[in-house]
Amino acid sequence: MTHLSVEMLAADATEPITSAGHAQLGIAVLAGIAVIVLLISRFKLHAFLSLIIGSLVLGAVAGAPLDKAIASFSAGLGTTVAGTGVLIALGAVLGKLLADSGGADQIVDTILAKAGGRAMPWAMVLIAGIVGLPIFFEVGIVLLIPVVLLVARRGNFSLMRIGIPALAGLSVMHGLIPPHPGPLVAVDAVGANLGVTLALGVVVAVPTAIIAGPLFSRYAARWVDIHPPEQMLHTPADAAAGRTGDGPDKRPGFGITVATVLLPVVMMLAKALVDIVVDDPEHTVQRVFDVVGSPLIALLTAVLVAMFTLGRAAGFTRGKTAATVERSLAPIAGVLLIVGAGGGFKQTLVDAGVGQMILDVSKGWHISTLLLAWLIAVAIRLATGSATVATISAAGLVAPLAAELSTTHGALLVLAIGAGSLFFSHLNDAGFWLVKEYFGMNVGQTLKTWSVMETLISVVGIVCVLLLSLVL
Repeated sequence: MTHLSVEMLAADATEPITSAGHAQLGIAVLAGIAVIVLLISRFKLHAFLSLIIGSLVLGAVAGAPLDKAIASFSAGLGTTVAGTGVLIALGAVLGKLLADSGGADQIVDTILAKAGGRAMPWAMVLIAGIVGLPIFFEVGIVLLIPVVLLVARRGNFSLMRIGIPALAGLSVMHGLIPPHPGPLVAVDAVGANLGVTLALGVVVAVPTAIIAGPLFSRYAARWVDIHPPEQMLHTPADAAAGRTGDGPDKRPGFGITVATVLLPVVMMLAKALVDIVVDDPEHTVQRVFDVVGSPLIALLTAVLVAMFTLGRAAGFTRGKTAATVERSLAPIAGVLLIVGAGGGFKQTLVDAGVGQMILDVSKGWHISTLLLAWLIAVAIRLATGSATVATISAAGLVAPLAAELSTTHGALLVLAIGAGSLFFSHLNDAGFWLVKEYFGMNVGQTLKTWSVMETLISVVGIVCVLLLSLVL
């Protein structure tokens, strides 16, 4: 993790924190998080503003001068946006090109054409995993909902049998796999290797998505046997995908679309593989792959390639491509602000000495670092309803624990945090209401299906992480 040269807020960094200091810092953390929770859940204040206020409260209760707290928050916000903001923006551009070119529809239609009745839930989790790799969860839902409803209607399936696998595939990608904002921020916060995190994330994501998706959907369909709501069946695919009505007359091919989506993944994994095989920072091959496989270059390359393989294949003019890129950036402003403010809150925690406090206190605990990180993320997720806030806050709290971990265990720490951030989505989560309204369910039905599915993802995810930690 890159530490900023910001003065300690509550104590001199060179002096050990006393037990009294531990108590005060503990109260400060609880007060800061409580304020964030209260503002988001009770007063419906935007998470960006809530995180700013919570950071200032944390600094004040910790006994820090206000100017020091502001300096820490500002430094953390700047570093986080600089480190992950460009990657989030590039991911958004790639996702928009995938949607507007018809590439996402091409992936969906091709896989569905090959899938039979019993294979349909498995096809849906595969579609969601591929489509959800470069785009945000909410965008993925908007893209896939018309397909989910249509498949359920035409195949006479229970909506849950088709919908749960799609939601599971999207959610697992969102919580565990870079370049989604939460995993990216956690990687930066704990100083994990992105390529190793991506590789292990795929290993964890596959069984997790299978168990929480196609397998769980059998039970979800029995508990909540509903059919597609009529009012949603007539939503045009182009409108649902966020297009303006002048969609492409032709689509890019299935093979080239999948290759474009997976290009940044392959580049980052190649870097991780070279790091392991060569293991010499001065070697020419490793230096080349350090550049080629860096997240910035990998995503930038994928975006530039997508302009031709997706945009040109769909008949986009230069003006159309430029307009698509421009439209992709506006919706992520809120995401960037929340992620940045979360980074500011994290840095306030670090500079106040909270991370060191957790390190000191947890030395006497007989609990795995990975399990501790998961539990902290679970607690913040339940309180705030935001997976991103839970990931950022938990990563800031446990970052000092990563210093003693190996490269693989540092990556597993990121995945443990990501798994915890998905635990039991309920009434304070915007995703809960999005799923409820699209699927035409009541609150009880949504809790039995969506909320249980999210909990399964979280629990299976941490179990897989702990099992990997025993063999790696």
